[in-house]
Amino acid sequence: MIRLEIKSGRQILRQVFEAGQGFGAEVYAVGGFVRDLYLGKEGTDIDFVVLGDAVGFARFFRKQFRSGKVVTYDRFGTAMVAYRDWKLEFVTARAEHYREDSRKPEVRQADLRSDLSRRDFTINCLAMRLDPPRLGEVIDIFDGVGDIERKIIRTPLDPAITFSDDPLRILRAIRFAAVLQFSIEEKTFRAIFETRERLKIISQERITEEFRKMMLADKPSTGLRLLKQTGVAEIIFPELAELAGVEQRQDYHHKDVFDHTLQVVDNISEKTDRFELRLVALLHDIAKPQTKRFVEGSGWTFHGHEELGAHMVERIGRRMRLPLHTIKYLKKLVRLHMRPTQLVDEEVTDSAIRRMMVEAGEDIEDLMLMCRADITSKNPRKVQEFLGNFDRVETRIREVEEKDNLRRFKPAFSGDDIMKLLNIPPGPRVGEIKQAIVDAILDGKIPNDYQACYDYFLKIKDTFIEEKE
Repeated sequence: MIRLEIKSGRQILRQVFEAGQGFGAEVYAVGGFVRDLYLGKEGTDIDFVVLGDAVGFARFFRKQFRSGKVVTYDRFGTAMVAYRDWKLEFVTARAEHYREDSRKPEVRQADLRSDLSRRDFTINCLAMRLDPPRLGEVIDIFDGVGDIERKIIRTPLDPAITFSDDPLRILRAIRFAAVLQFSIEEKTFRAIFETRERLKIISQERITEEFRKMMLADKPSTGLRLLKQTGVAEIIFPELAELAGVEQRQDYHHKDVFDHTLQVVDNISEKTDRFELRLVALLHDIAKPQTKRFVEGSGWTFHGHEELGAHMVERIGRRMRLPLHTIKYLKKLVRLHMRPTQLVDEEVTDSAIRRMMVEAGEDIEDLMLMCRADITSKNPRKVQEFLGNFDRVETRIREVEEKDNLRRFKPAFSGDDIMKLLNIPPGPRVGEIKQAIVDAILDGKIPNDYQACYDYFLKIKDTFIEEKE
């Protein structure tokens, strides 16, 4: 019999047991909390299965220990409670029946074995006793501990039925494989491939949330490669699947854009755990299949892939239901990701550096981090060469920043000023005049103060008015 060591959670588990005694119900800790304990990690989110009324039990627990508000999902016999630093979820032991067109099951009360058998993977089918003499003892009906030791993801029942009933489990399998660095058992892998079309009944919000968790793995390439190998990428992220087999010129990239992209994602994941920046790494070359051209003497080229990529990011971001500010951030960095590489020449002017800094704004450090992650050569000499180039660009950025304070650049002369002085409504002409003034500031022709901008405006305004007439 396996007994797990519990440290910070002993008191809360004892209180749940005491509440179960008072309420007259057997209660067990189940799922991820137990799995992670076996792996040597102790979380603060605990799922409990209640052999009886879980909602009534949660309300009883609140009265006994003055916990936070009970949030209930009566249809599923589920209740959530916040208590001190803990997030507790109580679920009535249940069996489930699914209709073909929905992942929302019909439920009925059941025993512990039936409840554990309905769960997604054997590693999550573990239960743990709470009574003091046996606290920490593991109930392992489906050899979940063995699968943890073997580092495999496997369903407790027929995987084809498991995934067909609830297709979201397809993505959960891939996510767990990525996060835990486990492999997916052969029969389970085959069932993912065979049932992947069922993912079309899952809401985009749920798909995006699983994808986000997968991207936050220490090595996201594991999950991304599984998405492609199982055919799931074609369903939920077809642009990713299209990267495979797109050759690149043999300089500092891998031959295959898909492999290169996965390496860039892993590279940047060593430096940041921000989903948005990791997603930039995934999307930075997303338009290469569409811009691929072969030039005699040069090989494959991908001119304009950064600009087209920014347009594709808009569509992808909206499909994924990402926040608008996230989409804006992704578009900016995908559009700019080649810019620092183009500025490594020692003869590059301060104005070119200024333009990049103004366009990147507060995200300049993210842009430079992305450029460094984009180096995937296996040749140490080339790696040092490119890193040295970026060191020089960053030195120039610091020098220009010290002189111009461009991080929060805002022209002293606004579009409102232009409309007021010319007595014209908003429109393209206002934007063109304003951009001409901004260009003059960035090129060092005029300082960024109102009077200088006003004088320059008087000098150029007639040109724009005449062009329109």
